[in-house]
Amino acid sequence: MTAFFAMILLSGPAFAEAPSGDVETRVDRQEPRKAAAGVSGFNLKELLNNNRNKKDALPDTIVYSRNWIDQLPKAKNRDEQWQCLTEALYFEARGESIKGQFAVAEVIMNRVDHDYYPESLCGVIKQGTGRKYQCQFTFTCDGNPEHIHEKSAYERVGKVARLMMNGAPRILTDGATHYHTKAVNPSWARKFKRTTTIGVHHFYRQPTRLSQN
Repeated sequence: MTAFFAMILLSGPAFAEAPSGDVETRVDRQEPRKAAAGVSGFNLKELLNNNRNKKDALPDTIVYSRNWIDQLPKAKNRDEQWQCLTEALYFEARGESIKGQFAVAEVIMNRVDHDYYPESLCGVIKQGTGRKYQCQFTFTCDGNPEHIHEKSAYERVGKVARLMMNGAPRILTDGATHYHTKAVNPSWARKFKRTTTIGVHHFYRQPTRLSQN
């Protein structure tokens, strides 16, 4: 599992985070999510609307606990974007707490919104794939075959992926686009604003790139 998610590849050991207690958040169905506003090309708002179906309805309350996630039905709408996000969460964060998995998912979703990165989940996750150790996610370019051995963990992160794609609030990382473990100190961490720390990971927000006239 990659411990590092950055503009350049920096890898290291990852650690599981012990949950400090269940956390609930209410889902506001009336107010549009700020993070989805103004997205072009991929049109995240349209994707979210299309994914809000009866099979995968967004619950009124999100609880960041394994017991709560495990009680939810399996994700039904398993499209390509869902598969990309689920695989990323599986290989990057399956050993994290549920809160940590949601936090990693937020980073990926936030990158889709950011003008520096590709405009789809698959595009963000596979950025740089094909150049060994030059990708954004190590599992996509380390040269090792990736197999799903832990089915229950895969189904669990699949639920997290579907909840995020269906519009679960991004309230954990304050718009973070990067993270790294406490064991390392990348150069970009001095340039970006640290937004929060969850478990062994620090999260950072990359400034929006300003267009040049």
